[in-house]
Amino acid sequence: MQTDKNIPDYLADDFSMYLENMSSLTDPENPELLSIYLSNLFEQLKVMPLLFTGMVDQLAMAITTKIRIDSKNLALIDLSNEPSWAEVKPFIGVHADARACITEIMSDAEQDLKTAVLLIHFYNRYDATPLKAEKDDFEQVDDYASDDFDENY
Repeated sequence: MQTDKNIPDYLADDFSMYLENMSSLTDPENPELLSIYLSNLFEQLKVMPLLFTGMVDQLAMAITTKIRIDSKNLALIDLSNEPSWAEVKPFIGVHADARACITEIMSDAEQDLKTAVLLIHFYNRYDATPLKAEKDDFEQVDDYASDDFDENY
């Protein structure tokens, strides 16, 4: 994963839910849990392509193994402001068994599909390593050693 920590404001809430869901299903003791869950979600989506309309975090999870994103080139466009589907679409490849489903979603819920694709893109580039604390230039003051305390407040 790369060090892209700047999730655009228009994705922040949905990204937070997607990240939490993906993280909660990543279990070192049961490594198949996530892939089984994602597979089951996609099977539900295949039967009813608009099932996750309005739930883009779930849509992103359902399609995450069925699309390929050219993140290297997608990152070259300005994503700080929400792009159009026409700007995002050229960087997406769809697995053969998902084409009909994705096409229907694209026709009826294009905004949700675009958002789901962007969630996956940022998730794939996300580095959850905490930033190191910056050294402050201020001396620490030991207030307890000073005579400024009033014991009779």
